[in-house]
Order: sequence, then C-alpha cells, then structure tokens
Amino acid sequence: MKKLIALVPLLLLLSSPAWAAAARDPAQVRAFKRDNPCPATGKATGACPGWVIDHIRPLCFQGKDEPKNMQWQKREASFIKDVFEREACAAET
Repeated sequence: MKKLIALVPLLLLLSSPAWAAAARDPAQVRAFKRDNPCPATGKATGACPGWVIDHIRPLCFQGKDEPKNMQWQKREASFIKDVFEREACAAET
C-alpha cells in the first residue's frame, strides 16, 4: 500500500490535464506563507515536509489564486482531493 501511495504523485503528474497546469502566482503563495507559516516547521519560507498549499475553491471552478483561497493540507489528503478535482474539472470542459 505504501508503494502505491508513493506512486500517486507521479501518476497525477503524468495524467494531469491542461487545467492542472494553471499558473500559480508565486507572490500569492509567498503572501499566504507569510501569514500562515508551515504547520510542520513554523517557518514562512522553505519546504514544508508532509504539507502542500491547496486552493480551497479550485482554480478550474473560478477559485482565485489568492491567499484567502489557500490552505495548508496534508500531502496524503491532497492526493485524494486532486483526483476528485481532476475528474470534476474535466467534466466541466
């Protein structure tokens, strides 16, 4: 099971449709991190082991790429949400 979970990010990357490539503004991510430090390290810069920054409302559903639409999410939970979002957003196109 652990091997399968380890493969999920690669599978998502290889199967990501065009909507997933929507550009994120690095300045918005930095602003989010400044006000919401990493839950694992407490730092506003650098890596955040085990966590990802996620859009609450997906960009493909007119979610804005701004700090108030971002949250920290455990990496494992993000895989599940990403699969759902990929399917839902593909159905919208």
